[in-house]
Amino acid sequence: MSIENHTDKQEFNITVYTENHIGLLTRIAIIFSRRKINVECLNTSPSEIEGIHRFNIVITETAEVVRKIAGQIEKQVGVLKAYYNTNQDVIWQEMALYKVPTDVIAERAIVERLLRENGARAVVIRKDYTVFETTGQREETDNLIKVLEPYGLIEFVRSARIAIIKDSEGFHRKLQEFEESEPHDEVVENEFLSSREKVFTM
Repeated sequence: MSIENHTDKQEFNITVYTENHIGLLTRIAIIFSRRKINVECLNTSPSEIEGIHRFNIVITETAEVVRKIAGQIEKQVGVLKAYYNTNQDVIWQEMALYKVPTDVIAERAIVERLLRENGARAVVIRKDYTVFETTGQREETDNLIKVLEPYGLIEFVRSARIAIIKDSEGFHRKLQEFEESEPHDEVVENEFLSSREKVFTM
């Protein structure tokens, strides 16, 4: 993880691996609200391990504050590990949907050309409107808003960020390596949680 200055605020991606516990999201949200930190976007999804979920949380803070937050998150029941990385250390994307009048697209070839240039594809075409989808980074999806506004952009929505850590070998790989180094005859639920620092260091 490349962090040049611990006192400068910048955008961080906090990746959290969790079990599927009711109320866990609320407990994690409280950690941020108590510190009066705004969560810019939050995504939850299945991970590469069955039964384990992955949170991606984006905030703008100093490295020292983010380190403390990640430590607090890890103390929550149901949390296996929390990592934090700058945007330079992850591969990330966001998806956006744009609703525009169909007649404008049909009558103005320039609009169709602009959509193609920005990598947008039609997902729904109706007589009154067409919905386009594009995937990219924030600057790219924001740019298409500016492009479409003069032509009657009806509606816009953007998803939360999804991100993969560049230098990670994967959560599943780390767990497998630990199990191979310390074999156990019986399968015990959550038997490695007390050793999480040894298991889940990426």
